[in-house]
Amino acid sequence: MTETADATTTATEAGTQTVDFWFDSVCPFAWITSRWMLEVEKVRPIRVNWHIMSLSVLNEHQDLDEDYRSMLDRAWLPARAATQIQERHGNEAIGAYYSAVGTRIHNEGQKDFEAAVRGALEELGLETEEILAAARTDVLDETLRASHAEGIEKVGDDVGTPVVSFNGTAFFGPVMTRIPRGEEAGRIFDAAVTLAGFPYFYEIKRSRTTSPQFD
Repeated sequence: MTETADATTTATEAGTQTVDFWFDSVCPFAWITSRWMLEVEKVRPIRVNWHIMSLSVLNEHQDLDEDYRSMLDRAWLPARAATQIQERHGNEAIGAYYSAVGTRIHNEGQKDFEAAVRGALEELGLETEEILAAARTDVLDETLRASHAEGIEKVGDDVGTPVVSFNGTAFFGPVMTRIPRGEEAGRIFDAAVTLAGFPYFYEIKRSRTTSPQFD
């Protein structure tokens, strides 16, 4: 009986496609794409590996307007908290943190990123004060920058978040303003994988005429 169960598990794992996803918790477009990937997990045999990237790192040498620069200065803390969680609890814990903090920032409209991080840590039962204290410093910035660089190296530096890798081919995006659900999510995923399978495909783009919605 044990051998049969093990064989079934192995076959299931062998048929499961891994998708690597680089995110910044504060990016609304990464949030929508990430929720799409959770929908895809319900209808396709995939598993998402979550990785940390940072809009603060990506744009630290850019000449930006004051409001966006202020947001990026505050965005260090959620990214550093994610890095602390990865260091303390492993990669599996990052996805749960992303869902918890992202729900507060995007769905609930929490603009105080530290309060959003605190609430997420408390919800997950993690070492709230220790992680927050460390995330207010640059102690793990080398690790954060290495994770960010890993994602950027796959797509080039003229992109943003998210970066998603299908079967080893990575793209910036897909960028959407609504979360596909059910089989629609699966069909969009199938199309993305098909495009990723053609080595000379690089981008599709048009101007956005709708704003992100998270319901």
